[in-house]
Amino acid sequence: MAELTIERVYSTALYEAADSAGLVDEINGELKELQGVFKEYPQFYELLHTPAIAAEEKKKAAAAVFEGRLSNELLNFVYVLVDKRRMGWFDGILRAYGRLVDDRKGLSKGVAISAVPLSEGQMKALMGEASRLFAKKVELENQVDASILGGVRVYLEGKLIDASIRKKLDDLKERIV
Repeated sequence: MAELTIERVYSTALYEAADSAGLVDEINGELKELQGVFKEYPQFYELLHTPAIAAEEKKKAAAAVFEGRLSNELLNFVYVLVDKRRMGWFDGILRAYGRLVDDRKGLSKGVAISAVPLSEGQMKALMGEASRLFAKKVELENQVDASILGGVRVYLEGKLIDASIRKKLDDLKERIV
């Protein structure tokens, strides 16, 4: 639970700094690029994360790599994460920042799980209905799970809408028993 608070506090602080500078979308893109760098060069991420190296050395390394490539706001944010030993929460902070950006745009992202891939028309219809139910624009990603047999499960904003055949069979079984 503490992790969620850390992620929320740091992402909110970054969002507010980005918003006051008019850089919300730019920093969102830079965060994703930074995550890509950390995935491509995990040794560099470890260097910034390991407690065995002094914070000043980590910040010098970050400056050498990112100065001129990242906005000053994001580079300073990386320095704060290094100073406060919070680099381990980077991915969670990135996700929380993305949710803040989406929330402010009135957008909600979720997953639609189906037994077979849904067509583009089916996905549009499902997103339209979900947008109506949640009173905001909804984007869904389709994932396939044959175990639900048919129908669809939608995970959105921490809620589950289960209209799968598996759920209906389980409910029928419970009523019979």
